[in-house]
Amino acid sequence: MKLNELKNNEGARQDRTRVGRGIGSGKGKTCGSGQKGQKARSGVAINGFEGGQMPIYMRMPKSGFNNTRFTRNYAELTTGKLQAAIDAKQIDAKKAIDGDILLKAGVISRKRDGVKLLTKGELKAKVELKIAKATKSAQEAVEKAGGKIDFVETIVAPLEKGKKKEKTKEDRKAKKAKSAKKSK
Repeated sequence: MKLNELKNNEGARQDRTRVGRGIGSGKGKTCGSGQKGQKARSGVAINGFEGGQMPIYMRMPKSGFNNTRFTRNYAELTTGKLQAAIDAKQIDAKKAIDGDILLKAGVISRKRDGVKLLTKGELKAKVELKIAKATKSAQEAVEKAGGKIDFVETIVAPLEKGKKKEKTKEDRKAKKAKSAKKSK
């Protein structure tokens, strides 16, 4: 074997494709870059770009892990507000207090999915509450005052996707009366 006879194995080295050497080469004229414009130039990647049209990833609805279908929306009641209502004789502390009584007294504006008791202010009166939820500190405040809490679970059926809550005649009448009051 002589040094001048050394060569690579068959197929070990390939010549690079020489573009722009005439139409007969197969890589002439546009040199394999297609036609005109931005994409014929090197270093361009336009993933998801659709010109002036709204891209498909923006047309699609957002979805994630925020499952609001089963969440509960509670009417909030603070210990201070409850004590103020008892002091103002809006609520009788000797009777059991539930969402209907609180609503009638005007302590909460609507019942929603139940009433949740929060700690803000001081509770001195001995009360028996029938509510959906309470924070630990609020529960301790009620027990410290000598009262107790009965947790009443309100069952709210989740709405089917895409359906709205059905309105009753009473809902429509109340809405009509409210809009008539606003217009005066």
